[in-house]
Formats: sequence, structure tokens, C-alpha cells
Amino acid sequence: MPRRLLLGFLLVLLSAAAHAACDTGLAERMHAKLHARRALDHELAVCEPWRGFAGRFIVVLPLPRPSADQGVTQFDLDVLVVQQADNGNTERAKVVSRLFEAAAMREDAVRIGEIKVDTARYTLAPDARAFGIRILRQGSSRVNPYSNETLTLYVPRGPRLAKVLDGVELTMERGEWDANCAGNFETMRGNLSIARSTSNAYADLLLRQTRTETRSSAQGDECVTQERPAKFSSRMLRYDGTAYRPAKGPTPD
Repeated sequence: MPRRLLLGFLLVLLSAAAHAACDTGLAERMHAKLHARRALDHELAVCEPWRGFAGRFIVVLPLPRPSADQGVTQFDLDVLVVQQADNGNTERAKVVSRLFEAAAMREDAVRIGEIKVDTARYTLAPDARAFGIRILRQGSSRVNPYSNETLTLYVPRGPRLAKVLDGVELTMERGEWDANCAGNFETMRGNLSIARSTSNAYADLLLRQTRTETRSSAQGDECVTQERPAKFSSRMLRYDGTAYRPAKGPTPD
């Protein structure tokens, strides 16, 4: 078998084995091992292979916690990097890096719709590759629609995970209307990329955002929507030794 075909075949097998570990309940086993007396939100829990790292998985465990406020749900969040045993036995999988955050998420009128793992190649330094957690939130009001998606970046440092970027907003949609026609709406789309410059040994991050606004109004029997010119912005985020912060001054092109 040609070398290229053999490598492709091995990658397919590794990918299938990795997804099988998640499909057979790796997140649930980690929950039982670490939080046997706590409830787990199974719909929001996540297990995803970390591409580029053989036998390594990212597991996110959302743990509901009691709240004194009616209609409010808070979650502790346990983010794990898990290494599967060389023989593929997921029962022997072990946590190699971890960050537990109390009351990390909150639900009220805005609900948490989904948690996703982002395994894009966020190479911040030769010895520091991050992964992302994206959280999608959705409002419940029909006349005041709202949704957004945030991205948080984590870097493994031995047994602990360092949160180096905290909840930067990448998408947002919101509006206010009369449930018939008249209303105003705003949409934002963002993109995060690795810059060539560095700060405190970590690559800078460039956040680009595009905002659009529309206004709808009844004109006779028609509902007419007018879109205003899009607004573009960019911000450089620099690592200060602990986390990424917006840089002061103008962002270079």
C-alpha cells in the first residue's frame, strides 16, 4: 500500500476510535468518577477528540447547582483534558489537565443552547497550543430576540488548565419589534486569528468584528426593511502574563 494511502487509512482508524470513545460514554464515566453525587446536564455535556493529540479528549461537564433566585439556574463547569490508555480501554482513561469553575454559567431569560469544543489550531507559542470552548446562548422573548456565541481559550499546563481568553463574543443577534413588522435589529459577526506579533512569549490575537443594523417598517400593505452600512472594527488582544486583554492604542493593519 502506498505510504500516503496508508497514512490516510491510519488517520481514519484513529478518528473512528476517538469518536467511539466519546460515543460510548467517556463524559459520563468522567462524571461518575469525579462528581458521583452531582447531577450532570447530559444535553450540554461535551466530549470531543483533540485533533493532533493521539488518544486525547476534551470533556466538558456542566453541573447544575441550586439557586435562590426562582427561574435562574447556575452551573459549575469542569473542563478536562483526558488521555485514553494506549490499549484503547476508556475505563482506564485519566485526567491530565483540569479546570473546575464554580458558578461559571447562568441561565435565566437567556438560555444556554449548546456548548461546543473548538479544536482549531490556536498555537500561541511553540510549547502552548490552546483549545476553545464555545457557548451558544438564546433568549426566550419573541419581541426582543437575542442570541450570541462566546469563545474561551484554555492552555494545558501540567495538571491544570489555564484560561487565557475569557468569553470573547464572536456572534450576536438582537432586536426589538412589534411581532408584526416594525422593529430594529442588530447583527455582529466576529473572527479571531493569530497575529504575527507576540506579547510575553504568546502570540497576539486579532479580533475582527462586522456589525450590521436593519430597520423594518410598514409601508402600506408591505413590510419594508432597510439595511444600514456595515461597520467594521478590529482589536488586538495581547497576553499580559495571565490572560489576553485588549491592547491600548490603534490596531495595526
